[in-house]
Amino acid sequence: MVLSKNTLCKTRRPDRANALLSPADAIGVAGVFKVLANDTRLRILHLLCQGGEIAAGDLARSLGLKPQALSNQLTRLADLGVVAARREGIHIHYRVIDLCVSALIDKAICLMETTGEPPAGSRRAKSCAERKK
Repeated sequence: MVLSKNTLCKTRRPDRANALLSPADAIGVAGVFKVLANDTRLRILHLLCQGGEIAAGDLARSLGLKPQALSNQLTRLADLGVVAARREGIHIHYRVIDLCVSALIDKAICLMETTGEPPAGSRRAKSCAERKK
């Protein structure tokens, strides 16, 4: 079972709020984490959180990715239902469409900071909440 976008954020029924996660739902959540457990996809999402809607070429340049590599990663994120594209002439602009993503990245950064330091040489990523202040 694959969770559709916003399954846990918007469609979660109040009567299930305290219910134990079912085996099928656990598999679905694990599938979401598998897609998100990729450093390139996380960097893409983080940049989109910071910049809102960004053209594909600008995303590729900002992240130091080849266009085809970026396209492959964006396809995975679009298939999950967390990003959407908008064409403007010859340019394609991407944006995060699932608000759960920003919160999840913020929580992951917080967890990383409280459980230990990131690998040597990496810079601390600003959470989406910090950027909005």
